[in-house]
Amino acid sequence: MAHRPFLLITTCFTFTAPAQQFPPAPGDAVELEPIIVTGKAEDLLGIARSATKGQANNGELSQRPFLRRGELLEVVPGVIVTQHAGGGKANQYFLRGYNLDHGTDFGISLDGMPVNFRTHAHGQGYSDLNFLVPEFVEGLDYFKGPYFAELGDLSSTGGASYRLFHELPQGIASFSFGENEYYRALLGDSWKVGDGTLTLGGEFSEENGPWEIPDNYQRWNGFVRYHTGDEDNYFDVTALGYRGTWHSTDQIPLRAIQSGQVDRFSSPQTTDTGETSRYSLQLNWQQKDGNTTTKLDVWGGYYDLDLFSDFTYFLDDPLRGDQFEQFDKRFFTGANLTREWRYDIGKLASTTTAGLQTRMDMMDGIGLYKTKRRERIGTVREDDIFEGSYSLLVDHGTQLTPWLRAGAGLRGDLFYFDVASDRAANSGTDWAGIASPKAQLVFGPWAETEIYLNGGLGFHSNDARGVTISRDPVSGERVDPVDPLVRTKGAEIGVRSNAVPDLTFTAALWVLDSDSEFVYVGDAGRTEAGPGSHRYGVELSAYYRPTTWFTLDGEYAWSHARFEDVPGDESYIPGAVEHMLSAGLTVGQEKGVYSSLRARYFSPRPLEESGRVESKAGFQVNARLGYKWKNWDVAVDCLNLLDRGDNDIEYYYESRLPGEPAAGVADIHLHPVEPRQFRVSATYRWWE
Repeated sequence: MAHRPFLLITTCFTFTAPAQQFPPAPGDAVELEPIIVTGKAEDLLGIARSATKGQANNGELSQRPFLRRGELLEVVPGVIVTQHAGGGKANQYFLRGYNLDHGTDFGISLDGMPVNFRTHAHGQGYSDLNFLVPEFVEGLDYFKGPYFAELGDLSSTGGASYRLFHELPQGIASFSFGENEYYRALLGDSWKVGDGTLTLGGEFSEENGPWEIPDNYQRWNGFVRYHTGDEDNYFDVTALGYRGTWHSTDQIPLRAIQSGQVDRFSSPQTTDTGETSRYSLQLNWQQKDGNTTTKLDVWGGYYDLDLFSDFTYFLDDPLRGDQFEQFDKRFFTGANLTREWRYDIGKLASTTTAGLQTRMDMMDGIGLYKTKRRERIGTVREDDIFEGSYSLLVDHGTQLTPWLRAGAGLRGDLFYFDVASDRAANSGTDWAGIASPKAQLVFGPWAETEIYLNGGLGFHSNDARGVTISRDPVSGERVDPVDPLVRTKGAEIGVRSNAVPDLTFTAALWVLDSDSEFVYVGDAGRTEAGPGSHRYGVELSAYYRPTTWFTLDGEYAWSHARFEDVPGDESYIPGAVEHMLSAGLTVGQEKGVYSSLRARYFSPRPLEESGRVESKAGFQVNARLGYKWKNWDVAVDCLNLLDRGDNDIEYYYESRLPGEPAAGVADIHLHPVEPRQFRVSATYRWWE
């Protein structure tokens, strides 16, 4: 294992702050009643600090018919979730002109515990959501932009913070089945034990998909929580466990489909597989005492991934093929500690939050290997890595007048990288620090409408292997290391209005710059430095809920993304989605018939820097029809209702099939959307 200073050995916890709310208007009582936000259509005037911050609850999540677990993240306006491989691999995420790959620059957490992994075998920021069980999630808070002091690494475009139920509102047993040999079983309940409540839950699912070689994705999830206290003062102990195994059908070359060499649902590579697991233990404690609130989150866990992939076939090795293995095994630990004070400055109601954050990843073996039929035939590189971060933050907000709220914050982050590589030239240590100021102004409300101005500096960390590298692990040529921390800068002007009864409307104009598009390419074992980037766009959303049984929503996002300091005809950013549209209709009450219809569109996007090669557009419609009576809920989901032959993902690069030129062929490589399919679920709920 990589060596590290004594300071790092003794610092074994990490800290993350909850989202601070602005103080009440002058004259209001200082002691606030808790605000229960039940969904995106709720009135957040006087609460939210930006037009693009919001919340969604379990009801909204459970109403959405979805193919993959990660698609529930599309409840965040502007987010697109797709897949380029099989089963249990983390999804692809798109937001604000970024192809976020598997999570870079989009921060995801669960009750304070980060989901993103820094310095990962498959890519920086890797975020696998398959360990979440939707029925156990109470809701999520979402945000956009680097405007909040409590949010740091890997969150420049935005993020989502999931919250588990303290205790389940009902016991639940559910079974689902569908086409392509899909099965899912779920069981969970809460009991009073001693002075608290014990919750136990478990899930098993299996599916093969439409693939010529079945996906055979099997997922096991376990959930244990012991809760004491109430919503204001509580102590939770939570254990989570997840394991997944699958065969992987990765993206395939378009020319192979057009020539009839492979079907859309087959692949030239038949031995790609994956298996992963994640186990964690969390402690969450909160105490309110008069006008102060103290919160502490502590977590630790174990994670591993063993992934076999092949995207270029016979380009690098004409005899044995280009299959490779990415292996990741780590222990991770951290904690979040914050204290919030609510007080008056003269007659001006104010709130100040101070916090500490620290997080550590201890990777005892992270490797990239050349393989043939999953047998190792060569090592590209192996590393033991320690990465730690240590942060301080302060955030302050004051109600200056009845129509003006102001906030400012500052966070400082210190990182330590320690890499022990199999090639001594790529080993080393490094320290890096960065300071990130933030600011917000909120005007109103006037006529049930507020206007927001937000700005701030953010950052993302680069893969530790790129920070200490000096020799390309394949060619042996000398290469330059990347900057440990990359600065991002963002600003936003937005509006939120509830002027029309039962309608919540938001609009925002945003800009986001990055000093560099540096990335570590896990598939190749090397770093690639890109130029800086400039992005801007518009986001609109509307949620209409005239009654408890009818909801109509629509979201639109437009993004413009370009590299900077490069020729104009080479400035397009591959994978940047320009137009995104999402809409949904939900009808139904607590009992009887209910239904949900959701549609999502994303426009063609450039696949290389000239912009001449583009992907196809994507348009998907999912539907649900169900019936509730007494304790039962029976539903039918139709996924890809229009049976469109769209593609989940498209890339443009060189690959080589048998018989093709040694230099390979530049081509579009795609992963198809699954055809129309039906799934049926039966759920029984009970109360004590």
